[in-house]
Amino acid sequence: MIVQSILHVVVLVLIVIGAALAVWFKDLLSSVLALAAASLLVSLEFYMLQAPDVAIAEAAIGAALTTAIYVIAIRRTARKEEE
Repeated sequence: MIVQSILHVVVLVLIVIGAALAVWFKDLLSSVLALAAASLLVSLEFYMLQAPDVAIAEAAIGAALTTAIYVIAIRRTARKEEE
């Protein structure tokens, strides 16, 4: 029971770190990857809370599909380098 509680806290801290990194990174692609990692950790948390159907939906939609849409949108935009 104690190990499970510690694991929940560790995963939640990693989610917060991933979300903070998504905001902190200047590069958009790095931000999207940090957001995808946070979303996968949210999916893991749902699974540990015994909600596997929600975990699968979060992994498929939140992590995979949303990340793919963001990456496609970033690739289609032109980069302006700061001078």
